[in-house]
Amino acid sequence: MLRVVPVLALAAALAGLTACGSTAPGTGADDSASSAASSAAQSGTPEPTVGTEQATSAAPSAAPQTETGHVIAVAVTAGTVSGETGRVVVELGSEVRIEVTADTTDEVHVHGYDLTVDTVPGQPVTVEFTADIPGVFEVELHESELLLTRLQVQ
Repeated sequence: MLRVVPVLALAAALAGLTACGSTAPGTGADDSASSAASSAAQSGTPEPTVGTEQATSAAPSAAPQTETGHVIAVAVTAGTVSGETGRVVVELGSEVRIEVTADTTDEVHVHGYDLTVDTVPGQPVTVEFTADIPGVFEVELHESELLLTRLQVQ
């Protein structure tokens, strides 16, 4: 037991020294924090999040890009969503077209942009807009509260 105490004391002393930083440029803890923040900003990771979103996939997928923008297609059959579910990444300022084919009458709602369109059973409907608000936004069937996809604008 006596040998453990000096090792813990040495570990604590070393941790204290490395956490203190110094006045030399680029070596302090403050510089490490600003470097981490700078790296996050350069990587394009968005900070704002809208709604109560839970990640459903480990890596977001990029929406297919056409000459006119991004097209995201989903279908709803008997309460099951297929197509581009999960989180779909689109570039800030790009044109987005969400195509939804549902087997029920409902309303497609794009949160954050407050866009809606009524569904017609068996017929595709579209929501088109410019993705000019950064963040993560849920797209759902409003009446049934069925999550279709999440739009990550960055």
